Amino acid sequence: MRLVGLLAASLLGTLTLGAGWAKADVLITVDKTTQHISVSVGGQPRYAWSVSTGKAGYETPVGTFTPSRLVKDYASKEWDNSPMPHSIFFTHRGHAIHGSNATRTLGRPASHGCVRLAPSNAAKLFALVRSEGLGNTKIVIRGDEPKKSSARTVTRDRPKARNAEPSSVGAGYSDRRPQRPEDLRPAPAYGYASPLNTQAIFDWQ
Repeated sequence: MRLVGLLAASLLGTLTLGAGWAKADVLITVDKTTQHISVSVGGQPRYAWSVSTGKAGYETPVGTFTPSRLVKDYASKEWDNSPMPHSIFFTHRGHAIHGSNATRTLGRPASHGCVRLAPSNAAKLFALVRSEGLGNTKIVIRGDEPKKSSARTVTRDRPKARNAEPSSVGAGYSDRRPQRPEDLRPAPAYGYASPLNTQAIFDWQ
């Protein structure tokens, strides 16, 4: 009876230990359109951060990848030994998710093809992938880098239509000034109270 108990305890311990060593699946999703990265572990959301993907001419490749190697301290020989701390490489051409001190550019395309993270966030992701294993990690990159907005077109209001002023040429229009009251008075008779009587003049002669 005692032997059966020991065997049962040993089996339970083995199962518990195995459960503790089980690796969870890590899904890293990079959305180039929104410039964000989301990380889930075992189907449960774990992290969400802003990133910088490749700028024009250096677009980050899209697709589904399995990371190939982890390098804690790395410097890019191709780009003047630029530091790439906590690099998670996912293509044979050297694309990686890594930390960057250029945190002001996070949220918009700025890299030469890699996926940049804030240094502290890159360290967290690096530790997670190392803990769960490269084989249990999947990297999905999708979307397109947002394009630069074109110069804003200034829309000018059209001038409002004005009522046309009367033309000097046309029916019903005269350029003559209105007559003043004195213009309507009869012409002076030059001292004669009545029209000149020419017949009376001939009779006088």
